[in-house]
Amino acid sequence: MAVSGGNDDGEPMMDLNMTPLIDVLLVLIIMFIITIPIQTHAVKVDLPVKSDQPQQIIDPQKNKITIDPAGTVAWNGVPVNEATLAGYLGQTAALNPEPELHFQPDANTRYEVVDKTLAVIKSSPITKLGFIGNEQYYNRF
Repeated sequence: MAVSGGNDDGEPMMDLNMTPLIDVLLVLIIMFIITIPIQTHAVKVDLPVKSDQPQQIIDPQKNKITIDPAGTVAWNGVPVNEATLAGYLGQTAALNPEPELHFQPDANTRYEVVDKTLAVIKSSPITKLGFIGNEQYYNRF
């Protein structure tokens, strides 16, 4: 359909009318969106199975002793006292090969608690001891 241009010269406008083309394209896009099957995303999660046997507290690869700011000593995340810690250290030293022992006290822990724990470790037959988390003391002094 030719319509007269903006000029009053009486000549027909030679531009293509884009409105019907855009309408058809929008309808096609909507049809494609509707016909695409809905993707269901599934994430497989392996949940732990409850077992009747007690949890193994000594890891044959590495064990970690942590001390929180309150002074609680923990062996692999389980709070322990000095006697229990000494027993775990003895059992760990008996393993072949001996697992690594990581020691990580919190920066705000009292030195007295750290010193007592190190004394228990020193009195045990442990030969592989490493201090981890030293970067927390970088700007401390």
